[in-house]
Amino acid sequence: MKIHEYQGKAILAKYGVAVPRGEVAFTPDEARAIAERLGGGVVVVKAQIHAGGRGKGGGVKVAKGGPAEARQLAETMLGMTLVTHQTGPEGRVVKRVLVEEGLQMKKEYYLGVVLDRASGCPVMMASSEGGVEIEKVAHDTPDLIKKVFIDPAVGLQAFQARQLAFAIGLEPEYLGKAVKLMLAIYDAYIKTDASMVEINPLVTTADGNVLALDAKLGFDDNALFRHADIKDLRDLGEEDPLEIEASKFSLNYIKLDGNIGCMVNGAGLAMATMDIIKLAGGEPANFLDVGGGANAEQIRNAFKILMSDSAVQAVLINIFGGILRCDVLAEGVIAAVKELGVRVPVVIRMEGTNVEKGKQMLRESGLNFTTADTMGEAATTVVALAGK
Repeated sequence: MKIHEYQGKAILAKYGVAVPRGEVAFTPDEARAIAERLGGGVVVVKAQIHAGGRGKGGGVKVAKGGPAEARQLAETMLGMTLVTHQTGPEGRVVKRVLVEEGLQMKKEYYLGVVLDRASGCPVMMASSEGGVEIEKVAHDTPDLIKKVFIDPAVGLQAFQARQLAFAIGLEPEYLGKAVKLMLAIYDAYIKTDASMVEINPLVTTADGNVLALDAKLGFDDNALFRHADIKDLRDLGEEDPLEIEASKFSLNYIKLDGNIGCMVNGAGLAMATMDIIKLAGGEPANFLDVGGGANAEQIRNAFKILMSDSAVQAVLINIFGGILRCDVLAEGVIAAVKELGVRVPVVIRMEGTNVEKGKQMLRESGLNFTTADTMGEAATTVVALAGK
């Protein structure tokens, strides 16, 4: 689950991370009032959407003219469709802005904590190249990204934080505050069950402070039952409507750009299915994992979600019947196709428990299903049908 920048900063501040003073505004008048509370001087107005690259898209502006200019900038931003490299061409509508105090910055850095799957432990990364896309830094100048791997049994140690600070060229007068900030960020990362904490940029200021000027936090959905306060921060307006609908039925759904709908049980099989569709020359329209224990009702709901995407021109159902029996799959698919009056081709490849019974149910349904025995055959067939 993602949250907004202002929400992330509020969480980090609870753990002792230094952040600029600021408040969120939903109207231009609120933005003006916040600028006045911040002293009436220079403030920064920042659009709040779940995407990076806001500055390049016009979503971060400096108001040097005080509260009146802050109100004007907020009025321009609120309601605008902000397009960045992460939103895609459709963009995101700005519904709130963060009004923050202006700072006299000396240098920008990057700092982040994620789980490193290769080592099986958290890794804290830092770079002297802050304020730009870290992906670009990693691609063009990977040597500028410094890392320390953290033993989860003991946590981030002060000496590791100092190593990072020295490695990115942090000036000695900022060292103590930087180490304190890094330790606090790791503490927040662990205690909130975050999947990622990214500070870009981390800044040093003329008055000797080290602050998180931006904050991007993501959380492990499976751990949200432990964090009701964080779960309440979810902004459904920033999520795809079909993904929201899928979450209601415990379905894992991610919309993609292709025209072949995919329904699979198991994340690994779903990835393999998308790969083989690409290999056959097609483009998957989604990732949809119904899970190993899905029932006929979930299958029916999954099919409804698939067919709600107008881009879908054919559907590939690829199921290994273990816990989810093939006859249960067939029952759910038949019910969904009848209920929805599906007009697009449906290709089904299934193996496992009660596979023959499932195939028999499909044949006797009187509906226009195409069955396949192998993944390769299924992919080739559905790509051909989607192209007609």
